[in-house]
Amino acid sequence: MPLSYPRPHRPNLARRVAAAVSTTLLAAGVLVGCSADDGPQRSVDAFLAGWRSGDLQSVGLIDPLGSKLPSADVAREIKDLSGELAATPPTLTRRGEPKITKDIATTTVQVEWTLPGQTRWAYDREVRLAHGGDDQWQVIWEPKVVHEQLAKGDRLALRRDAGARAGVLDNAGKPLVTPRPVVRVGVQPNGVTDLKKLVKDLDAAFKAIRPALVPGVDLADLPERVTKAEPGAFVEVVSLREEAYRQIKPRIYDLPGTKFVSDKIDLAPTREFARALLGSVDPAQADDIAAHPDRYVVGDLVGHGGLQGRYDERLRGGPGLTVVVERPAEGGKLEPTGTELFRREPQPGQALKTTLDVAVQNAADGALRAESRRSAVVALRISDGAVLAAANGPGPAGENLAFDAQVPPGSTFKMVSTLGLLDRGAVTLDGPVDCKKTFTVDGRSFKNSDNFELGSVPFRTDFAKSCNTAFAALAPKLGGDGLAAAGRSLGLEGQWDLGTDAFTGKVSTGGSLAEQAAASFGQGTTLVSPLAMAGATAAVARGRFEQPKLLTDPAPAKPAPAGEQLKPESVAALRTMMREVVTTGTGSALKDVPGEVYGKTGTAEYDDNPAHTHAWFVGWRGDVAFAVFVEKGGASTASAVPIAERFLRALPPS
Repeated sequence: MPLSYPRPHRPNLARRVAAAVSTTLLAAGVLVGCSADDGPQRSVDAFLAGWRSGDLQSVGLIDPLGSKLPSADVAREIKDLSGELAATPPTLTRRGEPKITKDIATTTVQVEWTLPGQTRWAYDREVRLAHGGDDQWQVIWEPKVVHEQLAKGDRLALRRDAGARAGVLDNAGKPLVTPRPVVRVGVQPNGVTDLKKLVKDLDAAFKAIRPALVPGVDLADLPERVTKAEPGAFVEVVSLREEAYRQIKPRIYDLPGTKFVSDKIDLAPTREFARALLGSVDPAQADDIAAHPDRYVVGDLVGHGGLQGRYDERLRGGPGLTVVVERPAEGGKLEPTGTELFRREPQPGQALKTTLDVAVQNAADGALRAESRRSAVVALRISDGAVLAAANGPGPAGENLAFDAQVPPGSTFKMVSTLGLLDRGAVTLDGPVDCKKTFTVDGRSFKNSDNFELGSVPFRTDFAKSCNTAFAALAPKLGGDGLAAAGRSLGLEGQWDLGTDAFTGKVSTGGSLAEQAAASFGQGTTLVSPLAMAGATAAVARGRFEQPKLLTDPAPAKPAPAGEQLKPESVAALRTMMREVVTTGTGSALKDVPGEVYGKTGTAEYDDNPAHTHAWFVGWRGDVAFAVFVEKGGASTASAVPIAERFLRALPPS
C-alpha cells in the first residue's frame, strides 16, 4: 500500500499583497479583470498605460520580494529614472502574449523613446508579474524594467555634441567663411584706474573704425560686468578683425585695464563681404532657444539672416546624441557613471554652393566703402546669369537692399521703354524726336534735369542725354501695356526662384496718359530692385532674359524659364545707344574706364518734392552686367556713376 504524505504548502508571492487592481485599463480602454481567466496581459497593458500617463493607481505593484509598493512611489521613481527624458515618455508596446510559468508571467515590451531631432531609441524589456491567491496579476517593479542597466537612484541623461557646421562656398567651391585672425579686446578689472573714463574712451575708439561696425559695440553693461568679475579675470568686450584693430590700436592699447588676445574665428573675407546676403553665425540667443527648444541649446551656433539663417538646418547638420547614466555622488550631485546606453553620431552639415565671385564681390564692397547713404551694387555674369556680387552700403546688417528694395528706377527705365519703342517701330536711332524744355500731359508738366532742352535731335541723342520730355511725348506709342510687355521680356515681374527672397519688380501698366508718360522714364508706379535692374540689363546685353542664379547646390526647384530671344535689330540699336551714354552722354565720366562700358544713368523722384531723388546707374562691361543704386543720392552723375567707376576699375581683367 503506497504511502501518502500531506501536500507541502507553497507560499505565493502575490498572496502577501492585499492590493487590488483597478478595473480601468487605460491603454486599451477595457476593464481589468479580477479573475484568473482574464490572464496577465490586462495588468501589463494597464501598467504600460500608467507608465506613460504617470498614473499607476489602477495597477497592483510589488517588489521582487513580494512586498506591496504604493503606486505613487513607483510612478515617481519611473519619472526620476527617466531623468532628462521624463518630459517625453516612451511609446510602450507589448509584444505578443505573456508567458506563464506557474504563478509568474513574463512579457516582452518594446520601449521606444523619441529623442531631440526625432531620433528613435528603441529596445526590448521584460516585465514580470506574480499571480496572487486573490486571482490578481501584480507587476513586479524594479528599476531595470525601464532599462536593464538602471539601478535605484540612477538617472537617464542626454549628452549633446554639435555637428560640424558646413560652409557657404563661392563659385570655385571654396569656403567664403574660414578661420581668420582676430583680436579679442577685453578688460582686466584689477588694472582699471577709472572705469567711467575707460568705457568712454573705448566707445569713442570703436565708433572711429571705418567702415563702421554694424551693429555697433554696446558697452552699456560693461561697468557692471567689470565690477562683478574676479580681479584678474578677462572681461571680453569685442572681437575685432585685425585690420579694424590696427586702426584703433594706438587709442586703446595703453588704456589702463585693457587686455588683448589674438585668436582665429570663422569669418568672411572682409567685414562687409556680402554681409546681408550671407547673414551671420552667432551663439544661440534666448529667442532662438525659446522658439526651437528641441533644436537649439546654449552654446550652439545658429545662422541669423541671409543664407546662413534660411539654410541653418542644412548647414548645421545634426547634433550627436548620447544617452548616459548618471548617479548621485556625495552631496547628492548627479555625476556621469561612464555608462552609455545609446549613441547617435553627429552628422556634419551640408555646404551651400553659391555663384559669388570673391574678386567681384570685393570690388562691389570696395565701391560702396566710402558711401554714407544706403546703397547697393549687384553684379551678374551675362553669359549664364550667375550672381557674382551683392553689396550693400550703410544700414542694418541684415538689410539686403540689393535684392529687396522696392524703389522707382528713374531714367534707367528708358532702357526698357526704348526696347518697347524699337520693337514697335516707333523710333529709330537717327529719327528726330523733339526734346523740349517741358512737356504737358493732361495738365501735368514734365521737365528735364536742370531744365535743359535739345530741340529736334536724333533719338539716340535723346537717349544719351536722358531727355525726359522726349520719352513723355513718345509714351502713347507704347500703348497701355507696351511698357509692361517690354519689362516682362527682360524678366521684370517674373516668378524667380533664387533660393532667397528677391523683388523682381512691378511695372506700370495702363493708367492715365499722365501716368503712362511718367512711367516711360521710370516714374509713376513702377518699382524695381537693383537685382531686377541688373537682370534686365544682362538680358539686353545677352539678347534674351535668363533668370539670375545664386545657388547651384541646392539648386532652386522652380527657376523661371528663359525668355524668348529679343529682336536682334532692337537690341543692337539699344546697345548702340547705351554705349553712347558713356562716350557722349550722361555717363561720360566712365569713358576712360578700360574696356567698352555700356550703361544708362537714372535719377528717380521718390516723393512729391522734385529735389528728392534716388540715383542709379546700370550697365555692363565684358561679361559682367551690374546695377548701382544710391538712396537719396541726388544726381546720378555725382553719386551712382562714381560708384560704378570704382567698381569697374577694381574688377579683375576679364
